[in-house]
Amino acid sequence: MKHRWLYAFTALLIGAHGGASAQVWPVKPIRVIVPVSAGSTTDIVARLVLDQLSSRLGQPIVVENRPGAGGTTGTAFVAKSDPDGYTILVFSSAHTINPSIHANLSYDAARDFAPVIPLGSSPNVLVISPSRNIKTVHEFVAAAKANPGSFNFASGGGAGTNTHMSAERFRASAGIAAVHIPTKGGPEAMTEVMAGRVDFYFGPVGLVLPLIREGKLLGLAVNSAKRSPALPDLPTTLEVALPIPITPSGSGCSSPRKRLAM
Repeated sequence: MKHRWLYAFTALLIGAHGGASAQVWPVKPIRVIVPVSAGSTTDIVARLVLDQLSSRLGQPIVVENRPGAGGTTGTAFVAKSDPDGYTILVFSSAHTINPSIHANLSYDAARDFAPVIPLGSSPNVLVISPSRNIKTVHEFVAAAKANPGSFNFASGGGAGTNTHMSAERFRASAGIAAVHIPTKGGPEAMTEVMAGRVDFYFGPVGLVLPLIREGKLLGLAVNSAKRSPALPDLPTTLEVALPIPITPSGSGCSSPRKRLAM
């Protein structure tokens, strides 16, 4: 896995230097922008992978969180940076969703970035507070329908993120009304659910798993085609007759494409 990551990453930058074989990359620290808050799944994955890559390259890789506006703030910063191979974006599937829901973006998600490699993919888990005394998805849906308009849900990172889209698809498939409560990231979203201020959240399995095991969150279902090996007793949304299209949580690496010779 490490070798595949390194190969794809360096191959792109060799092309960026336009065949200048005498120039060795990297010769200085690399800056990585994660446009969501620290502690979110995208942030954790980036730091785990890039820490190992830094050791192999022999140069520091500095990860900087620039959350805001569903990740578009940090993404715009990278789009405007010098395309010299030293400023990299690590983001989730929201990178491809944002152009559809945010008007007048200052960048083009396809034109202004060169993809490097996906870092991982994970299903999202529907979680609620254990204090609600609800044990199944159907009980949860029944409670929401019995109190129309009173439920809400959190998203980590704001509108357009995979956690937001997962919840919206669940809401539409279940036929319930719920208000979207955007938060800066997954940790804040989980805190709001545990505190009882938010009714539910679709969080990446790696992020919510520790709190599920500690009994601080209750998982009801995963939005993947098959059960998650990490939560084998948890049904999928398909199993509970909610055919929600899969919106996996994933992270990928890209760099500014401007003037990039591919």
